[in-house]
Amino acid sequence: MQKQTYRGNTLSASTVVTELAAWENIYMVEVVRSCPEMCRFCLASYLTLPFRTANLESSLIPAINRGLTVTKRLGLLGASVTQHPEFNELLDYLSKPEYDDVRLSLASVRTNTVTVKLAETLTKRDTRSITIAVESGSDRLRKIINKKLDNDEIIQAAINAKAGGLKSLKLYGMVGIPGEESEDLDATVAMMQEIKKAAPGLRLTLGCSTFVPKSHTPFQWFGVNPAAEKRLKFLEKKLRSNGMDFRPESYRWSVIQALISRGDRRLSYLLEKVRHYGDSPGSYRRGFKELRGQLPPIDFYVNQDWELNQVLPWSHLQGPLPETTLKKHLNDSQIWARDKLSQATKN
Repeated sequence: MQKQTYRGNTLSASTVVTELAAWENIYMVEVVRSCPEMCRFCLASYLTLPFRTANLESSLIPAINRGLTVTKRLGLLGASVTQHPEFNELLDYLSKPEYDDVRLSLASVRTNTVTVKLAETLTKRDTRSITIAVESGSDRLRKIINKKLDNDEIIQAAINAKAGGLKSLKLYGMVGIPGEESEDLDATVAMMQEIKKAAPGLRLTLGCSTFVPKSHTPFQWFGVNPAAEKRLKFLEKKLRSNGMDFRPESYRWSVIQALISRGDRRLSYLLEKVRHYGDSPGSYRRGFKELRGQLPPIDFYVNQDWELNQVLPWSHLQGPLPETTLKKHLNDSQIWARDKLSQATKN
């Protein structure tokens, strides 16, 4: 079965605006779909290819004007919103005086697109913070995952955010990335300290998740690193002692995410039981105990690295890229891990 892809330049927008929504009374407009960066763990890059952008004149502006007839809260959505080729023109449009009473929100943005102009526009539109995904403070680890940025860009983004009037900067990080070592965590702490020094007074928050493998990505063969829980606690201790806000995602729920992400049809029996046990990680553990002998152990789905020649639960589904390409991208990522191992052997 092959994935079908809509390739037009008219993307989605909200059909319902209500105070009962997760983001109340906000009108969402999809600016871009997919992401051109191809971070090797990221489903948004690999599964939703190719990268598509909504047409400014025929799609975005009409959608925005339609939404602002019912609310003054506007959200621009996409995995890489600021990489829209006409994003500056969109900012200019939203900077017009008739939109002075509009509150503007952005999804996570590409680090090197955080300009003073962007920060000023958001500040004028009642936004106090901006979010960027950095994953780690380690250059080596970012090369493993194909995150194409360096610490200087991250620091400059913080400086620009403050200069444009924003009050806070939220960064997305991740622990348990394949190839991660303890010194990579130290690098993340050092990066946060450098940002704080470069942009004093800017409130810094690091939201941190645990790596969870996703199908149709180069890292689909890796399991969750059991050391991730301790690494979250390490970062929490180091950053909070330095006056920075640290917001970890639950490791126990990350385990459940991985279970569902890598699960096969046998998990249907587990999900049926969990439905009656309540919404908690413990419910899944209970279900596994009751189904012992009928399912592989939970570690098989969650923590085990799978062989490259293994038939995967989704092998019958053809994504945008063939498995041979995913394996090539995986091998490219391992060059940096092998280089570290080689250097350690020489030393």
